[in-house]
Amino acid sequence: MALLALAAAAPLAALAAPSTFGPVIGSAILCRSHLDNAYFHDYLVSAFGPSYKHEGGAYWFKAEGTLWGAPVTDIMISDDTSELVFVAAVADTTPDKLEESIRNAVGVRHLSIDNSPYPVRASNPGSKIVYFKTKSKIYCAKYKPLPVGR
Repeated sequence: MALLALAAAAPLAALAAPSTFGPVIGSAILCRSHLDNAYFHDYLVSAFGPSYKHEGGAYWFKAEGTLWGAPVTDIMISDDTSELVFVAAVADTTPDKLEESIRNAVGVRHLSIDNSPYPVRASNPGSKIVYFKTKSKIYCAKYKPLPVGR
């Protein structure tokens, strides 16, 4: 009984990503699958537990896993307050290294679309890599489809 009380009082450790993490979340972030924020929200809750914050039109989940060989720390899923639906990840690496990892793992290239010191990189399917402080953020964002019957 004492062990149960201690276990309940201890903070939850980050859960390791399930084996389906790369194919499910990675494909969505690369804009290679249908974006359904309710589906991805349910997937992340079952994999990692409840989101740790809800801000900026997104639910934020702590993720202990890798995508394309790059370590990720957070996954974001859009809520219903925006006209966009998106799936995003924060990678603990620079945009240059993340782009190289993706290209080597799945052959998708992200080319710079501007000449700024911190360029946005975009792929043909539509995913983008941007600077996120000292890390990278990669996302796929699309406009929500019209409701049925409109």
